Amino acid sequence: MAIDTKKLVTVFGGSGFLGRYVVHALAKRGHRIRVACRRPDLAYHLQIAGNLGQIQAVQANLRFPWSVERALEGADHAVNLVGILAEAGDQSFTALQAEGAGLIAQGAAKRGIGMVQMSAIGADADSPSEYARTKADGERRVLEAVPGAVILRPSIVFGAEDQFFNRFANMTRLSPVLPLLGGGHTRFQPVFVNDVALAVADAVEGKVEGGRVYELGGPEALSFRAMMEEMLRVVERRRRFVNIPFGLAAKIADWTSFLPGAPLTTDQVTQLQIDNVVSDRAISEKRTFEAFGIRPRTLEAVLPTYLVRFRPQGQFTKPQPHDDRPAEDETLPGDDQPAKA
Repeated sequence: MAIDTKKLVTVFGGSGFLGRYVVHALAKRGHRIRVACRRPDLAYHLQIAGNLGQIQAVQANLRFPWSVERALEGADHAVNLVGILAEAGDQSFTALQAEGAGLIAQGAAKRGIGMVQMSAIGADADSPSEYARTKADGERRVLEAVPGAVILRPSIVFGAEDQFFNRFANMTRLSPVLPLLGGGHTRFQPVFVNDVALAVADAVEGKVEGGRVYELGGPEALSFRAMMEEMLRVVERRRRFVNIPFGLAAKIADWTSFLPGAPLTTDQVTQLQIDNVVSDRAISEKRTFEAFGIRPRTLEAVLPTYLVRFRPQGQFTKPQPHDDRPAEDETLPGDDQPAKA
């Protein structure tokens, strides 16, 4: 199949963590990219990822249909990476992840162009989590408007600028303990951000069948605790784990959710009670990285490339003998139930 390497691709949310890798992947393959985001000034640094004029930043807000239409003018493909982990003001799950995705899809359908929609493992119309319900609603709206669209559902995405491992690694600098919600039993399939970006680029180029939902997970399914243990091994620190029952975590989230940049919300507590791994059905139907011919990289191979700065003396820390002793645990009062599969 001949591949068009001169598409104009509008990437909504292209200035974000995943977005910058998607822009790089598309630019490397010769595509022209229009980075559509609320603040174009935050995307100017991406222009050096391509040749002169290859990457352009434009203002767009998914809550305003006219700005979405303007961002799609003349485009050959649309990629929607917009998503939030917590609501803030008018930036709600429904407005961005459901209605916003629908707006982009309607604009793509009007122009007869293809679309890639970034969703998440766990997207489910019947989920107790509003985040997961709106992700599923966004998928539905996209496929109704653009039946040939490609839906991608990654597990937790990690990389140099992530807000997961970096946050907990930074916590080890000041805190003698690390929290484990629900005992840390919930399982994830952490996936390297660059691997997800390559999948997006392949989908834009039509290398996988459209009208399908692909689940993207790393090569290992790890519990939350196992991920924290791997992070501690990389930063060469030992910390005590404090088990926080989900019930108590929900109460803490109620108290702190009103704070700017709240570290935990009640919806996130709900999400953490459900495993976030590739489904058996997706594996059997080859709706995984296998469809893209991508071999995802392991957590062990990538974490040392960007967490080294959190070691006691940064990259200058002398190698220490490997210590297989588990970190000590401390459980707060309350029932602690493992996550449901």
